[in-house]
Amino acid sequence: MIKIAIVGTGNVSHHLNKAISKANGLTVVQIINSRSYIQENTTDLPDIYIIAVSDNAINSVAKQLKNTKSLVVHTSGSISMHALPERVRRGVFYPLQTFSKQSEIDFKMVPLCLEVEKQDDLFLLKKLASALSNSVYDTSSEQRKSIHLAAVFVNNFTNHLYQIGNEICAENRVPFEILKPLIIETAKKIESLAPIEAQTGPAKRNDTKTVERHLNQLKNSNLKEIYTLLTKSIQNTYGKKL
Repeated sequence: MIKIAIVGTGNVSHHLNKAISKANGLTVVQIINSRSYIQENTTDLPDIYIIAVSDNAINSVAKQLKNTKSLVVHTSGSISMHALPERVRRGVFYPLQTFSKQSEIDFKMVPLCLEVEKQDDLFLLKKLASALSNSVYDTSSEQRKSIHLAAVFVNNFTNHLYQIGNEICAENRVPFEILKPLIIETAKKIESLAPIEAQTGPAKRNDTKTVERHLNQLKNSNLKEIYTLLTKSIQNTYGKKL
């Protein structure tokens, strides 16, 4: 049985706790609020500490575990493993997914990116990861940073574009629900097509008149800039000019 303590009570901690509770051979022995002091006499209760806090808080939280003999990992995609104390057994356990407490997640489908400083700890971390997910990857720090950067583009920026679309709909008394089948089909297409093959729209077609009409519709200068920048990027990808 692998004993796990989770530091943090946010979205990642919430879903990790649920997944671990359902998995064979794993148990959560403690969930620690990141604002609480981690007592010295409890630092060796678990086999693994999973620090699931904001990137800015990782270093200060991890300092409290500098004397533990347990494996200590954080869940960040962009923070170095070396943000953890030098003397501890340290590593990274990065779940590549967007987490919200209100949304259910099938953790078996979540890619887990692992990194350890000492290869002896890889077996333990892989055993934990394999009990939770069917997609486990050994990654270097550079690979993980690149994965996180790519994830920001396909997830965070894409969701922001959904919000812009929602605002345009609301301003014109149109329900956002009308766009949901399009959003779902766009995501579904990349299961069988490379993104470069799946691209459609006025920028790809070099439909300059439609692009001009859209820019005239947009009164917000920030949205005009976003539309122009994305249009130029698509045009450059397909070797066309506006």
